[in-house]
Amino acid sequence: MVSMDYIQQLFADRIGGVQFGMKDEIYKFEKIKRAKREALKRNPGKTLIDLGVGEPDEMAHDAVVGKLAEEAKKRENRFYADNGIEEFKQAAAIYMREVFGVEDLDPETEINHVIGSKSALAMIPTAFINPGDITIMPTPNYPILGTHTKYLGGEVVHLPLLEENSFLPELDSLPEYVLKKSKLLYLNYPNNPTGAIANREFFEEVIRFANKHELIVIHDAAYAALVFDREKPLSFLSVPGAKEVGIELHSLSKSFNMTGWRIGFIAGNSKLISAIATVKDSYDSGQFIPIQKAASYALSQPNITKRTADKYSRRHGLLVAILRECGFAVKKPKGSFFLYAKIPTAVENGPAFHSAEEFSQYLISEHLISTVPWDDAGSYIRFSVTFQADGSEEELQILDDIRARLCTSKFIF
Repeated sequence: MVSMDYIQQLFADRIGGVQFGMKDEIYKFEKIKRAKREALKRNPGKTLIDLGVGEPDEMAHDAVVGKLAEEAKKRENRFYADNGIEEFKQAAAIYMREVFGVEDLDPETEINHVIGSKSALAMIPTAFINPGDITIMPTPNYPILGTHTKYLGGEVVHLPLLEENSFLPELDSLPEYVLKKSKLLYLNYPNNPTGAIANREFFEEVIRFANKHELIVIHDAAYAALVFDREKPLSFLSVPGAKEVGIELHSLSKSFNMTGWRIGFIAGNSKLISAIATVKDSYDSGQFIPIQKAASYALSQPNITKRTADKYSRRHGLLVAILRECGFAVKKPKGSFFLYAKIPTAVENGPAFHSAEEFSQYLISEHLISTVPWDDAGSYIRFSVTFQADGSEEELQILDDIRARLCTSKFIF
């Protein structure tokens, strides 16, 4: 009988090689899941308030769901979509013009559909990164682009996002030897997890920087339309010169409550779009055509996003007021559904906290409130206002419950 031990020797180095599956390391989100299960076991009958969820709490709009059902019944829609249908590309171009004022996108050469922005971010480095090339990543961040840069033998250089700089990266802090090897500059505004927004002046600086150092800009705009308090949705591509240096990714997951539908688009420089489409041909055969058609309809209804943004704005305002009552120095973000808060150093007559992870675990175990910790550039926790609530009355009840649980502790900052 042949021994199966040889299997352990065959895993790729990029996922751990011979050590794959043998380490006891527990990742952040698994720790959170375990802590939630344990807290509920110790507190039977008590509800856990999940403020760590990174996805919308609502269903897609009924009209969008109806469009999907209608299109799914048509025989002509059952085929592979490859790099996307013309209707969706046209809808994306109109959406970019109407919502962001981007006037000059060619649907045929400057837009391509993607099966969610996560898969697009994962495949982008394949089109550009050779061994030894560098991707510049702000931190904290959504790590997929960096993960796949490393898979390809590239290197990731992190730029910290600091509160004193409005959570914008200081591009000029990068040394020349890094810039000479850099190919990709990744940005994400409104930002996950900080909730920070960028302005036109920052994007103008990015364009100058990219031209000077011959960089490709990858702007993940998943939350771009989810802004409030008189902010107008801002696209990187609306700034003159942006299309010459980069692309932007848009997702219907967050803006249209279509997380599981896995549909979005990339737009921008035609050469970059062509390269990514070429890679994409080897990854997938396109999203289900009825989903693209339903998404085309959704893109024509930006008021869906506006109503969602109004809800998030209301919840942010209420949550910020509660956290301030409890001693947190927080400001209402101007975009996204995330609120980023610096952790306390201790609880009066209670434990001290040396990391955001310790504080997040404390909130789960002692208050049954779940958040996401970030220790990448200072110690912060991320609250999300996408908690489940059936109407405004239940929303207020949950927020009152958060106040009652959190403000019983005297936090020391």
